[in-house]
Amino acid sequence: MASERFQKRSADTSPGITTASLPDIIFMLLIFFMVTTVLRETEIQVRTELPEAEALTKIDQRRLISNVYIGPVIRGPREGETAVQIDDALIEDYTAIRTIMYNQLQEEPRLIVSLRVDRESEMQVVNEVQQELREAGTLRINYSSNPELD
Repeated sequence: MASERFQKRSADTSPGITTASLPDIIFMLLIFFMVTTVLRETEIQVRTELPEAEALTKIDQRRLISNVYIGPVIRGPREGETAVQIDDALIEDYTAIRTIMYNQLQEEPRLIVSLRVDRESEMQVVNEVQQELREAGTLRINYSSNPELD
């Protein structure tokens, strides 16, 4: 009888999985996705009604594209005046385009500049922008347009 007291009894249940570290793992995943997700969108400050075109080629690598918007200002003291926008900023001095694009080209050598020009923009402004892009060394330029509707 004494030997029965000291014998180990086998448990019928298996030990459960501990969930103590589960909140830590979820929190780390949440932080990872918050840091790696890009949520920023460019606020367009100029109107760009793109012209139609017959032959278009879609560029699949969106990270290589830097958009330059040229068109009339939508609101503000310069409303209706043709302006240039890169990212979220209206460019006052066109020589700043050279510096901005040169810096972007240094970060990404395969950079493609996409000109989104309003159909009623002044061609003098477009020509000045092209000259500044040429001076910056950004020679890969495309012109965005809408497909021609039949």
